[in-house]
Amino acid sequence: MLLLLSSSLISVTKAPTTLIRSLSYFTKTTTVMSINLQPHAFAGNPIRSKTPKSTDPFSPTSAFESLKIRLLDNTHQQQQPSSPDFKVLPFRKGRPLACSIPGEAAPTWHLGWINLADCQGFLENSGAQLREEALVYLGSRSEDDVVYWAIDVSDQNSSVPELGSKQFCFVELRTLMVATDWSDEQTMGELAIAGHARSLLEWHNLSRFCGHCGEKAVPTEAGRRKHCSNELCNKRIYPRVDPVVIMLVIDRENDRALLSRQSRFVPRMWSCLAGFIEPGESLEEAVRRETWEETGIEVGEVIYHSSQPWPVGPSSIPCQLMVGFFAYAKSFEITVDKEELEDAQWHCREDVKKALTFAEYKKAQRAAAAKVEQMCKGVGKGQSLVGDFNVESGELAPMFIPGPFAIAHHLISSWVHQDTDAPNGVEVRSGQSNNSMSNL
Repeated sequence: MLLLLSSSLISVTKAPTTLIRSLSYFTKTTTVMSINLQPHAFAGNPIRSKTPKSTDPFSPTSAFESLKIRLLDNTHQQQQPSSPDFKVLPFRKGRPLACSIPGEAAPTWHLGWINLADCQGFLENSGAQLREEALVYLGSRSEDDVVYWAIDVSDQNSSVPELGSKQFCFVELRTLMVATDWSDEQTMGELAIAGHARSLLEWHNLSRFCGHCGEKAVPTEAGRRKHCSNELCNKRIYPRVDPVVIMLVIDRENDRALLSRQSRFVPRMWSCLAGFIEPGESLEEAVRRETWEETGIEVGEVIYHSSQPWPVGPSSIPCQLMVGFFAYAKSFEITVDKEELEDAQWHCREDVKKALTFAEYKKAQRAAAAKVEQMCKGVGKGQSLVGDFNVESGELAPMFIPGPFAIAHHLISSWVHQDTDAPNGVEVRSGQSNNSMSNL
């Protein structure tokens, strides 16, 4: 929101009245903050803040050259004093390796990083050889003298028991997402790293061949790009990003919001409308089209809120980018497209606020963390993550919305807790924002 407002200052004299009111309000009220200033899950990757220059030993190019030398050296367990340390995160069928550590209130999970020598040894024990092109560069921390890599070991089934003996386990990224303690900055950072790694590895699995000539596509730039192996073609292939608009449709006059249900949702969960952007379509046009197609509601003004990487979708869509908006309705009669939605209804602010209050997100987080702990200990079945969210009295909440790991939660929470003086419901008081995030 700060970037949006500051970039608009250049042409403020030509801006519409709504924007001028917004700018005026923002400059006068220093205590106001937008909820989207807090990083979403899978954003804020601590090892991707910037890419070092190619001459830096931590850059993709330099690190990859060092990697090749180390793999060719039979004494790979010895590391040159001047070269950075390499840590590898294995994935199996889209699941990162993780471990669980006991905590005072609940266990916490961490990524199962292994050193390069151990990774090489695991693969050799499986009858495979570690090749440099199988490793994908994730980023670095020069202050820790470490370069981080990811590798897909889905085909190496015999390495799984060996990793399991160290109380490591391959865990679904969605489970780790729910199990994350949202006040733990380190674990939030690891979740972002795992999401980035999964997106790249799934993209590599989908992009095995050139879409232009059909020849094999080979990794380049330490796995961050690919190019066609056919010298006559030599097309560059870049990681795939699938943009999705997600919008909270608002009825200003009656102070209510449009929420929907899909058949795959757990009982009583409601969320925002969402849909993929089509070629040649602006973000605002996608918001209006998707809202109209799914609910028959006509949308006028569209206001940007925030965006979130979403790497936990199906493997065929390796990295969705959720782009969040407030959308203001011009019509109010709902006609649900049953092929897309199970239901859609207007909900008043108080009912939505109760849904935020009733949902025991912390309880779900602890249950998921306990499940990860059980999996890492080798227990076959953990606690269910699809249990009912209950109110303190033990009664079922009439409805609840997705947890704080989803941008839908932040869109809805931002609207529910908006200051009555703020224009268009896009900003909230800092105190209210903290309250709405206090029970994560």
